Amino acid sequence: MNVVGYIRVSTQGQARDGYSLKYQEEEIKAYCEKNGWNLIHIFRDEGISGAKMNEEAFEVDRVGLQEMLAHLSSLQIKYGVVLNTSRLWRSDMVRVLIHRELQKYGVDIKSIEQPSYSIYKKDPSDVLVNGLMELLDQYQRLEIALKLKKGQHKKAKEGGYAGGRVIFGYTKPKGEKELKVHHEQAKVVKRVFELKRKHPQGSLAHIARVLNDEGYKTAQGKPFTKVQVKRILDRKSFYQGMYTYGPIQAHGKHEAILSNVT
Repeated sequence: MNVVGYIRVSTQGQARDGYSLKYQEEEIKAYCEKNGWNLIHIFRDEGISGAKMNEEAFEVDRVGLQEMLAHLSSLQIKYGVVLNTSRLWRSDMVRVLIHRELQKYGVDIKSIEQPSYSIYKKDPSDVLVNGLMELLDQYQRLEIALKLKKGQHKKAKEGGYAGGRVIFGYTKPKGEKELKVHHEQAKVVKRVFELKRKHPQGSLAHIARVLNDEGYKTAQGKPFTKVQVKRILDRKSFYQGMYTYGPIQAHGKHEAILSNVT
C-alpha cells in the first residue's frame, strides 16, 4: 500500500508543541514500517502557519502541501500520514480545502495521534465542513463565470469574437481567435440580400425556394426554410462588419461579407 507523509512546523508551534520536523519524520517512518506501508515520500513545510491560505485563489498557500496534493493525481496513494491533523490545518476553511482535494483522489488521512480519524467518517462538524465545501464550490463557479463574462465583454468591445455559435457565412478554424469567411456560405449570404433587394416585397419562403432551386444548402447540408432566411437577413449589420454582443456593438475584427451599401 502506497502512502505519503506530511510534516509541518510553525515558529511558534515548534517551540510550544515540541513537534520538530525531525520528530514528526521519525514517528511517520516508524508508523509506516509498523503497518507494512510503502512510504513514497515525506513532504514538509517549515515556518508556515496551518491557517495560511491564498484567499484570492482559494487554495492552501504551502509549497510542501501543494507538492503532496500534486502527487496524488499521478500516484496510487491510499493515505496521507501525519503526526496529527493540526499539522495539516489550523482553521475550518483550510480543513475544507484540504478535504476537498483529498476526496478528489479517494485519499484518506492517517493521524498517528488520532488513530480513529478519517475524512470520510461522519461527525457533527461535517455539517459545517460540507456546507462550507458546497458554498465554496458555488462561489468558485460564479467567480469563473464572472471572469469569463468580463473577458467576453472586453473582447466584444474590441470587435473580437466573444464566443457562442458561429454565424452562417463564417467559420472559426481551430487555434484561431477570430472568425474567418466561409466562402461557400458567403455566396449564399450575398444571394439572399441580392434577392431581397430585387424583390423587397417578396416573402421569406420565396427566397428560400429560390435558394433551394439553385442548389444552395444550409450549414447542415439541408434545404433552406424561411426561418434560416430570416436569420441571415436579421444579421445584416454583422455581415457588414459590425459585431454585436448583447448591448455591445463595435466594428468587428471579422471580414465583412456585404458592403455597407448592400
